[in-house]
Amino acid sequence: MEQARLFIAIGVSFAIFFLWSMFFAPTPPETPKEAAQEQTPIKDTAKEAPKSEPVTTATAEDTPATLVRESTQPARRITVDTPLFRMVLSEKGGAVISTVLKEFREALDPQSPLKEMIDQNVAGGSVLTSMTGLEGLEQAVYTATPAVANVEIANGPGKVRFQFKAPNGIVVEKIFAFTPDSYLVDLSVKVHNAGDSAYQGKLGLSLQNTIPDNARAIGFEGPSALIANKLQQIKIKKIEEQGDIEGPIQWIAIEGRYFMTSIIPAGSENGTMHLALKDKIIKNQVNISTGEITPDHSKLYDFKIFMGPKSLSLLKSYNNKLDKAINFGWFDFLAKPCLWFMNFIYRFIPNYGIAIIILTIVSRALFWPLATKSYKSMGGMRKIQPLMQEIREKYKDDKTRMNQEMMALYKTYKINPMGGCLPMLIQMPVFFALYRMLYQAVELRHAPFMGWINDLSAPDRLFEFSFKIPFMDPPYGIPVLTIVMGASMLLQQKMTPTPGDPAQAKMMMLMPVIFTFIFINFSSGLVLYWLVSNIFSMAQQYYTQKQTS
Repeated sequence: MEQARLFIAIGVSFAIFFLWSMFFAPTPPETPKEAAQEQTPIKDTAKEAPKSEPVTTATAEDTPATLVRESTQPARRITVDTPLFRMVLSEKGGAVISTVLKEFREALDPQSPLKEMIDQNVAGGSVLTSMTGLEGLEQAVYTATPAVANVEIANGPGKVRFQFKAPNGIVVEKIFAFTPDSYLVDLSVKVHNAGDSAYQGKLGLSLQNTIPDNARAIGFEGPSALIANKLQQIKIKKIEEQGDIEGPIQWIAIEGRYFMTSIIPAGSENGTMHLALKDKIIKNQVNISTGEITPDHSKLYDFKIFMGPKSLSLLKSYNNKLDKAINFGWFDFLAKPCLWFMNFIYRFIPNYGIAIIILTIVSRALFWPLATKSYKSMGGMRKIQPLMQEIREKYKDDKTRMNQEMMALYKTYKINPMGGCLPMLIQMPVFFALYRMLYQAVELRHAPFMGWINDLSAPDRLFEFSFKIPFMDPPYGIPVLTIVMGASMLLQQKMTPTPGDPAQAKMMMLMPVIFTFIFINFSSGLVLYWLVSNIFSMAQQYYTQKQTS
């Protein structure tokens, strides 16, 4: 085997990984649609009917609400302001219709609007409540307290309550509790039976959002859940055929590339995750059994709501396993330490571009012995290249004899034909781990590096053209960093032994061009990583060849 196959192997491995992510990533197996019937450990507040008291303040106090709002009255909206986000709640459905993150913007432009977590095309908003036998509860008009339009959460916790009484006497109360320093919102759903007969059914709480516009094969975007400690990520194209998934529901979510919305039941409620897709709107719903609620009794169901960035350190700090939503694929166990190290570097050098460079150099340095062995094998192959060519010419009509003579040649000169390929292939998991991590890390979103590279999560473009460029996603411009990366691959190729097989030689000449087109729409952080990796490889290869010549 010729050393040129090393680069074929790397190229093929990259292509397989890319195509597998796009077309063949496994989906969770379908599970029965029937919901769990077991009763869950829910607080029973016997004979604790909600009371009606007047609202006297707009502060975030634990103030009871009135029971019923006439359906003819319009639904009010309440805006809750915290230091981290601004959430708009509606009396219609007791829903969250907007959540704007104050530390993130929609685009790089500093005048761009703040990041909106719920697409405004989603009718009815998100965090909707449904119950068996209460048709239309998701559109019902609740009564909200406090009776003001704005609630400030600055110096301490605060609450907003919603209540609705159904014709059958079931009273549903939703209490949102906020704290100033957290993206987590406590949500308690209290069900009181003011009717004459016992109630038993299912309580549903659902997230809604639109399909991500920029969903790509790299990474996951769509509905997900953690059920019985197993991460379930459902591809958007598989939603309609996916049955309900049953088990202990630890959380459900709708994920984007950098942000997610999630519902986290208190404890691990046994229930089902139900998915739906209509008019490009994803619905992810958790259903749990209410158990039996006898007349004049209440039950309380506790949840947490998260609408924020997919920051691994942030999600880990909540200690509710929400961090498992951040999954970097096959090599997740390698990618997460790399993410931690990149953020560690950033503490001392607050530039993520430099952090990527240092991270790449350190990761490559760890594999220095393996790479050195590979380059020494390449040097040996270079020395016997003329003899290999002679064998090819002499036995070009006898492939079996040619292979025998080649093996004898390798044995004579003590060269392992796989010696250059295997050490490099061993490094591929680290390459892929870094590749996935750099694509999905929210830390790189809108993070500047230098010069024209002002967003490491976006493709690098020098200037901006008004006309389209083939194979390029907008914005259109000169992908300087990508072109330099392609040139580095071409230079690296020239440092390797020239394959005697003309077909392989042509493939090697095309490899830098192919990779340049592949990377033209990748984020500049990924391109920077690959460029630095190429430069490091060339430097090590040159040094090794000098040492062995």
